[in-house]
Amino acid sequence: MATTTTKYIFVTGGVTSSLGKGIIAASLAKLLQAQGYRTTIQKLDPYINVDPGTLNPYEHGECYVTEDGAETDLDLGHYERFLNVPTSQANNVTTGRIYQSVIQKERRGEFLGKTVQVIPHITDEIKRRIQILGRSGDYDIVITELGGTVGDIESLPYVESVRQLKWELGENNALAIHLTLIPYLAAAGELKTKPTQHSVKTLMESGVQADILVCRTEHELSQDIRHKLARFCNVTPDSVLQSIDASTIYDVPNLMLEEGLDTVVLRKLGLERKTPDLTHWNEFLQRHRNPKSEVTIGLIGKYVELQDSYKSILESFIHAGAENEVKVTVESVHSEHLNGYNAKEMLSHLDGVLVAPGFGERGIEGKIDAVKYVREHNIPFLGICLGMQMAVIEFSRNVLGLKDANSTEMDEHTTNPVINLMEAQKTITDKGGTMRLGTWDCELKAGSIVANVYNTKTIAERHRHRYEFNSEYKTQIEAKGMIATGLNPDTNLVEIVEIPNHPWFVGVQYHPEYKSTVANPHPLFVAFVAAALKHKEQ
Repeated sequence: MATTTTKYIFVTGGVTSSLGKGIIAASLAKLLQAQGYRTTIQKLDPYINVDPGTLNPYEHGECYVTEDGAETDLDLGHYERFLNVPTSQANNVTTGRIYQSVIQKERRGEFLGKTVQVIPHITDEIKRRIQILGRSGDYDIVITELGGTVGDIESLPYVESVRQLKWELGENNALAIHLTLIPYLAAAGELKTKPTQHSVKTLMESGVQADILVCRTEHELSQDIRHKLARFCNVTPDSVLQSIDASTIYDVPNLMLEEGLDTVVLRKLGLERKTPDLTHWNEFLQRHRNPKSEVTIGLIGKYVELQDSYKSILESFIHAGAENEVKVTVESVHSEHLNGYNAKEMLSHLDGVLVAPGFGERGIEGKIDAVKYVREHNIPFLGICLGMQMAVIEFSRNVLGLKDANSTEMDEHTTNPVINLMEAQKTITDKGGTMRLGTWDCELKAGSIVANVYNTKTIAERHRHRYEFNSEYKTQIEAKGMIATGLNPDTNLVEIVEIPNHPWFVGVQYHPEYKSTVANPHPLFVAFVAAALKHKEQ
């Protein structure tokens, strides 16, 4: 249902951050996509980092990697999981990247004779970035989520760009959705609209009139409250919608459908509305809500205090659980608190163990102890990126007898660097955007666990790492029973290791969690959950 003109939807947030703009944007996009509209979403982040690749997960949650190697905000993971459409470099823009681009143009002399200013040069660059996807011809509707909160100093250039674009694109071609909070005061026993009124007023002070209000709330909004907000915020009553707390993010598209979000959006954009086809989505929800079994998976990591640090992994377990009709309970285990003495107490009751990715030496020995315990006690194991590297180190130390085996990331002077800095990384000094990133091919060994899981000879998975399996140790490691079953065809880099005489032991250098969606649960997670269920039932 291609449109003649690309339509733009801007999603802003007020009162506080973390209201769920990304989920609302993804849910709306799902409803539009389910009506035949080619829809994509992009995220504008107001921080000065060029990308979130150098941020600690405690700062900003996980860093999500796209097919083309962009290190992006975790909201892009939600976009892909909901829409089952890959995102790209163009789907995430930061203030750092905007200024970097403008300054590079200034240095090249593109503004000769001009004083370079926030308006028009920074706002022009923001507008250009917003419209890249729309001008590609691939999309009917582009949803742009503005990070941060309206009123923040760093958000002002983005709000100004939205003001200009709404004016330039004209009526029916652009609209603004404002997500805000309706707090409930228990002492008074009532919902309060004043924060929303002030948030809308702040947005209007920047010249942007909200067309639709989506109100986050713990309690149902009465018609009186909706009419009050409509009156004070200059919107029609049917444009005041509630976003009530949901048991799972995957319920939100149906909740927004009930509220009529897609209906009012399409009307304001002058587009035809059809009944959204959510058949497959609701089949997934049905399996997710009605599991026939339950397994407990241990997630061994060092950022476990913040769930967003492993967002894609946790969502992948939801997808794989639904596929297996199994409820997956993820039990977080901080690797700094794990050692050889308490491993049995912390791990023996688990049906499977995933050792998570990460960087740096903190918590490493706990991850190695976790691998040792599950290897020796036949508990299904999945190691991702650093988790795979820890499996190689553990095997080298305890099976090969190389007691000082290590990664040069943790000990650059180790005499047995079974994990080593990639050759291409040795001359790199800049940290940002210089890892091995994006999709790389991998050829699978016939008859291996992974070959049976993927049911194909060659796969393409997303990477984010600097260190690799040291192939100088490949022969002796394989001789003892850990086999390299996935290799990059161009570099011969070891991508996958597994132990054939273990019930299910797989370590992968790449990040399978980035490619798991509602429509296509990742086969590795599906197989891992199935192995955990088999282990539990034995």
